[in-house]
Formats: sequence, C-alpha cells, structure tokens
Amino acid sequence: MKQKLLNIFTSCVLLMLWTVPSLHAQNDTEQKMIKSINQKSDVNERFQATLKLANFYKENNIQKADSIRKVIIEKSRSLEDSLRFKALFYNAEVSLILGDLDDYNEYILACQPFLNKLTDPNIQFSVFRHLGYYHSNMQKYDVAENYLRLSLEQSKAIRDFEKQSESYRYLALNFMQTNQKDSAMFYSTRAINTARRSGSKSTLSLAFNNQALIYEFFGQIELSVAKNFVSLKLAEEVRNNMLLAKYSREIGYSQKLILNLSDAERYFRNSFEYSRRISDRRQMALALTNLANVQLDKKQFEKAIKNSEKSITYLTELNDLNGLGETFNLLGLIYKQQMKYPAAVSQFNQALVYFESTSNKEKIANVYHNVGTVFKEQKKNSIALNYLNRSIDIRKQFGAKNQIYRTYRIISEVYKDIHDVKNALFYMELYLDYVDSNTTVQAATKIAELSESYRAEQRERLITSQSDSIERQQQERVMTATRLENSQLRNNFQMYIIVGFIIIIVMAGLILFYRWNQTKIKQRQKEAEMSQTLLRTQMNPHFVFNAMSVIQSYIYENDTENSSKFLVNFSRLVRLILENSPKEHIPIRIELEILEKYLAMQKLRFQERFEFNIEADEELFLEGAKIPPMITQPFIENAIEHGQLHTIEGGFINISLSKAGRMLKIKIEDNGIGRKGSEATKKSSAHKSMAMNITRDRIENLNKKYKTDGTMIVSDYNIKQETGTKVLISLPYIVDA
Repeated sequence: MKQKLLNIFTSCVLLMLWTVPSLHAQNDTEQKMIKSINQKSDVNERFQATLKLANFYKENNIQKADSIRKVIIEKSRSLEDSLRFKALFYNAEVSLILGDLDDYNEYILACQPFLNKLTDPNIQFSVFRHLGYYHSNMQKYDVAENYLRLSLEQSKAIRDFEKQSESYRYLALNFMQTNQKDSAMFYSTRAINTARRSGSKSTLSLAFNNQALIYEFFGQIELSVAKNFVSLKLAEEVRNNMLLAKYSREIGYSQKLILNLSDAERYFRNSFEYSRRISDRRQMALALTNLANVQLDKKQFEKAIKNSEKSITYLTELNDLNGLGETFNLLGLIYKQQMKYPAAVSQFNQALVYFESTSNKEKIANVYHNVGTVFKEQKKNSIALNYLNRSIDIRKQFGAKNQIYRTYRIISEVYKDIHDVKNALFYMELYLDYVDSNTTVQAATKIAELSESYRAEQRERLITSQSDSIERQQQERVMTATRLENSQLRNNFQMYIIVGFIIIIVMAGLILFYRWNQTKIKQRQKEAEMSQTLLRTQMNPHFVFNAMSVIQSYIYENDTENSSKFLVNFSRLVRLILENSPKEHIPIRIELEILEKYLAMQKLRFQERFEFNIEADEELFLEGAKIPPMITQPFIENAIEHGQLHTIEGGFINISLSKAGRMLKIKIEDNGIGRKGSEATKKSSAHKSMAMNITRDRIENLNKKYKTDGTMIVSDYNIKQETGTKVLISLPYIVDA
C-alpha cells in the first residue's frame, strides 16, 4: 500500500513541477500570436499568422484548433494555391487528431490535385505521406507503399531527417498490416536512426512508439512496453501533452494485459489528465474507455458503464467511428459479464456497424470472437461456432495472427460441450502449441521490472529536482550574506541612519499622497456611479411606462404576435439591465444584445418608422473585449426620444465599435432633428446635459485608472443643415484577464 501511495505521489509531483509554468508560457505565446495577427495589414501575411496560431492550438488546445478550422478554410478561398493547400491540409490533420476519418479522407483527397499545381518538395512530401496513410487504411497496401516511398524520396531530396523518419514509420506500419514482420522491424529501426540524426526528441519519441506498436502487434509485449517507456521519457522531456496522453494510454493497456490493474488504472488516469490539459476530447474519451475496461476486470460494472457512456458522448460528437466501435464492444463485454446476453449482443452489433463503416477488419474479427463467446455461454453452440470461425477467417487475412489462438481455445471448449472429442482435442492442441511457445509469464515479469525501473527513475528525477532547488536557495543565501558583509565594510553606521531616515520620510510622504489621491479618485468614481444610477432610475420608469402602453395597445388591437414579441424582448432586456448595470465592465456581446433589444422594442413601439444598424469588429469578440455597461444607452435614448427619429422620413441610427491601438472607439450617428431642434424642450435639454456630464465623469475615471486619454465628442451629423447627431466616444481597451 505504501509503495502504491509513493508511486501516485511521485506522478502527481512531477506533473505539477512543469504544468503551471508551461500553462503560463502557452497563454503568453497565444496572446503574442493574436497581437501579431491584428498588426498584419496584408491579407496573405494575416492569413499565415492566423494559420500559425491554428498550428499552435493543434499542439496545445485541440478544441480551439477545431473551432478555428472553418475560419481558416473561409479565409483561404480567395488566396493563392499554396495557402489554400495549407488550409486544407490543416483541416485534414485536425480531423485525424479528432478521429473523424471520413473528414480526414475527404480533405486529403482534396489536397491531391495540388501535386500538379505546386512544386514545393515540402508540400509534395506531405501529400504523398498522407495519401500513403489513406490507402493503407483502405487496405490498398501496394498503393500505400508506392506513395510512402515517394514521400521518402522527397524527404531525402531536401535532407530533412524528421520527414525521413516519418516516412520510415509509416512504411513500417504498412508492412505490419500485411504481417511482414522483418520489413516492419527494418523500417522502424531506420525511423529511429534517422530520428536520432534529426536531433528532435519528439520525432525520436514517435519512432520508438512506432516500434512499440509493431512489437505489440506481433505479440512481444515486454519489448513493446520497454520501447514505450523510452517514448514516454522523451515526451516528458519536451513536455508534449498529446504524446504523453497517447503513450500513457498504451502503457496502461500493456499493464492491463498482465493484470496489473492498479498501474493500468494510474496510467489511464494520467492519460486522461494530459488530454484534458490540451482539450483533446478524443484522447479523453479513449482514456475513459480504457479506464472502464479496468473497472470491468475489477467487477465495478456501474463505474465501467458510466465511463463508457461518457466516452460515447465525446466520440459521437467527434464522429470517431473506430473509437465508438471500441467502446460499444467494451459495453458488450460488460453486459456479458452481468449475463445480460441480449444487451451484450446488441452492443456488439453496434460495434460491428462502426467497424464495418471504417473497414477495420482486425476489430471486426475481435467482435465476432466476442459474439461467439456470448452464444457459447447461452449453449447456442452452432451459432457460436459460426461467429468464431468467421473471426478466424478474417484474422488469417488481416491483423495480428497471434490473436487467432485465443479463438482456438474457445472453439475447443464449444466442441467439448457438444461431446465432439476429436475436434475439441484438435483445437486445444493448436492453442497449447501457441501457449508453449509464448512466454506470457516471463513477459509479465519483465513488464513489472520495467515499470518499477521507470518509477524509480521518476523518483530520482524528483529528488534531483528538489536537491537542485535546495542547492540554489543555499547559494542565493550565501551570495546575499556576502553582499551584505561587503556593503557594511564600505559604509559606516551613521550614513545608514541618515539615508534610512530620509528614505522613510520620502516613502511616508509618497504613501500619504498616494492614499489621498486614491481616496479622491474613488470618491469621484462613486459620485459618478451614483449619478449614473440616478440617471437610470429616471430613465427606466419612463421607458417601462412607454413599454406597458405599447403592450396595452397591442392587446386592445388583439395583435397577439406583436404583443408576444414585444414582451419577450422587454423581459430579456429588463433581466440584462438588472444583471449587468451594477458591474464595472461587461463583455461587448452583452452590451450589444442590450442595445439590440432596446432598439428593436423602440422600433416596434414607433411602428417601424426608423431603422438601426449595430456593427462591431470581429477581433473584439476574439479577444474578449469589455465595456462599461450602458455607456452608450443615454445617447441612443436621446436620439430616439429627443431627436424624434420617428418623425423623420428615412430615420436611422447607426452604432459601430472598433479597436484603435489601446483604445475602444464607439460611434453613434442619427439623422434626427439634431441638437438645435431639440433645445426647445428644456426637460430634454436638461436630461441630455446630465447624461453627457455623467458619461464624461465615467470616461475621466477610466482614464485615471488605466492611464489613457479617453474622450467624448458630440457634433451635428449634417453640419450644413444642423440636423442629426454624431457622438464619438473613446474608452480604454479592456479585455478578459
């Protein structure tokens, strides 16, 4: 028990040691990239900067990488071929990460025509390599090999060792799928050697993982785990969450094979955590499926079903058909253990639907095996033999041959149940021949040794890290003591007293001035906020009275459609005002919703006698810009009520928001009777004057707080005729922290 707690503690501490600084670094990088996009004026440069941000998301936040795909495609439509290719290729890569093979295949085939348009060897390599992977998935292994060799030629032509290693990796996997072990191992070794020459730890990590997959495919589990531990260590050194999630999950699977369930569960939970950090919902789902598999072995059926259903929710959203097949297959196994055989068969059939849609023969064979075991349990022996034999037929053509032998054992048991001794003995001998040649117990021992060795190495790294930290602190203390001693030797005690006394007086004066100034600013801000609140309490009853009158008139006219529409807008507007008016700042989208609801109601009230338009730059929403609540509303009310827009033919009011450097620019224009025309009404003049003074005070307080030069300028819209009003407001640009 102590050892398990120590293992968990070691993993948690190592995760914490680099998670926090890496998250801060990612946020800083993201903000710099967004800033760079906004600074680009050239369309091509702006698109490439956006694509750079998208590729950053691809490694650090899969959900954002997915959400930006549509923008990338739309912006690329009118650009040159090379940029259009990059947009399509980016979408293909993200689809593959999300497990949506239908989308991936569509985008890769859309990239193929660019082979004739673009001669860039990097683009040629990318298309050839992915076409190789596509055809390998389609089980066209000869075609896949041709494309992968073309990609290898391109990578050699540009002497790019990372790309060479990538080509060798996929060639190895292609030979693995056709059960050519020697060729698969030859190319996986080539992948490792060229990855070493590249100097990239991520590339070397992928190459070792590639070899681990091949060893696992051919039943050499202990070698697979050894290679994956190397991959995991390299991924930790470069802090690659996506690779850490993948390798942790694969090592967890190996631990489960030897029934080391506690370690398996720990690795699956680590995989989920790594995936969550980069919002990779697909890997999160796969980790949950694997975790449910461990819970099945522990007979924790309710937990297993809950995690499986959560996984299905993620995978359905992502359209990951293979992942869905795996999870439904697991649900079938859970229901089989509970002896709910009809439910189990139903889940297995659902898994078959998904695997058949992706032509995943190896997985189909596995599901047939599982269905056969269900019918065996029900003593439906002929049906069981049918499914088990179909599993063997498929495995003889596709997938790992060593998986056939567990099916031989089940067939032997079926023949034993029906008293066919000859066939029972025949299939049992086939199974035992495999067991005799297989070192499962030895493999389990070696995997356990490897796991313990890796954990010991983790503990050593933790101890080294802590020792380094303590040593640095000691060095800093020694250096500080030395500096103080030297300083004391150079200066006399009396000078210290005089300088210290002067400093204290100056600091005390500065602190008192600062507090007095801050108190004054806060007082003025409170007065401005109280005045603004007073203005709202004057405005709202008048507005509410008018709204009630309009609703009453609709009811008298039996106009249920307009009365209902007006009531919905009115209730939403009142809620928005009550919730947001006390806040210092609110998101721009909420401010725009308040304005849109208010203007829509006023337009309905005045029987569509004026038009309005609200515009805001897209970057305000991308960057999460904020604005003081209802700072524009008094001017819009003035435009409608005192500018008498409803009496003007073709009356309009336009509102626009944009970013200019460190400032948020707001422009409000209307073609009403103007300031001169509305001066006849003293009440309206006083109300407008009060609104302007309060708004100026609010802007002044914001200027002091954020050290900016915000302004408010009011002028005639039509200067010659002195009609209409134009208000220009400049505020500090504030975004979410």
